[in-house]
Amino acid sequence: MTEYWLISAPGDKTCQQTWEAMNNLTSRQHNLCENHKFHIPDLKVGTLDQLVGLSDDLGKLDNFVDQVTHKVAQYLGEVLEDHKDKLHENLMANNSELSQYITKFQWDMAKYPIKQSLRNIADIISKQVSQIDVDLKTKSTAYNNLKSSLQNMEKKQCGNLLTRNLGDLVKKEHFILNSEYLTTLLVVVPNEWNSSYEKLTDMIVPRSSQLVFNDQDYGLFTVTLFKKVADSFKTTARNKKFIVRDFTYNEEELAAGKNEITKLVTDKKKQFGPLVRWLKVNFSECFCAWIHVKALRVFVESVLRYGLPVNFQAILIHPHKKSMKRLRDILNQLYGHLDSSAQQHGGHSNANNDSVDIPGLGFGQADYYPYVYYKINIDMLEASKM
Repeated sequence: MTEYWLISAPGDKTCQQTWEAMNNLTSRQHNLCENHKFHIPDLKVGTLDQLVGLSDDLGKLDNFVDQVTHKVAQYLGEVLEDHKDKLHENLMANNSELSQYITKFQWDMAKYPIKQSLRNIADIISKQVSQIDVDLKTKSTAYNNLKSSLQNMEKKQCGNLLTRNLGDLVKKEHFILNSEYLTTLLVVVPNEWNSSYEKLTDMIVPRSSQLVFNDQDYGLFTVTLFKKVADSFKTTARNKKFIVRDFTYNEEELAAGKNEITKLVTDKKKQFGPLVRWLKVNFSECFCAWIHVKALRVFVESVLRYGLPVNFQAILIHPHKKSMKRLRDILNQLYGHLDSSAQQHGGHSNANNDSVDIPGLGFGQADYYPYVYYKINIDMLEASKM
């Protein structure tokens, strides 16, 4: 199960007592979940007005960072192509599995100094992830264009004779070259050819047609004729359902075409490794930034809910899938007294209820509980959700 609940509850006499009461009731006694203390450092509180404004902005930032994190993960899956089954092992956060990173979360003091204001820390994260988003668009566009060009050329190598590149099928000896009067055409034929081609127009060289290649649908034949009847031949052939391909034998151009596909294959291989490394590194950056945003939201919302001095315990809950309703009921029993309006609605207020107006609830009243609550889903293959 990839869903986690990040909650906070006000400290009793100590935060440790809050932790023990909740953990004993939900995990030890009823085995509804696994719980982990979620360590949030002593951040700068600021004023109440600043917290209210920041709470709304953090909701938007949470959504943005979540989306970019998913985009990086999903694009890594696209780049891995046939090795997409290895995506999970490439999605790491700070060299740890995602579940391990969040259950053992430690604030990154170097990237997000706690002496800075909460607003500054949010701005650092916003700028960092915005730059990753911009770089992702640039890198993905360049790589996708390269991949698309290669795929188009490969299609031309293996399509049917009506569309495929003929350069890898023909040889020099198939053509009359450098003749003042004669030319060789390539004709795609779906039915009987040898008994009829000499009658399509005058001035066709008898027995000049050769089979170059055939697939399950068509045969590719040469036919040599005088240049001055070429247009007449093409018209008559078209009426007979014979398709004359527009092709001029040129060794330099054929070599250039083969070199182009070789170059595209080489370029793709060269870009693949560095791009995968960039995606892995920046997925880690985004995911870690996202969990720091969650920590900021818990801190701000806890101060707004529970007041000063700062005294709350943040807890990361990993619910057992079949026990989620029972777990929610027990949490409401533990903390329902914190907000009677939420308790009236079975633990969470309804979106049509106007009696509760909590500052900064970025994802709607339907997710409001009497305790601070945010969901974290670490399944990066799902569509991004708040």
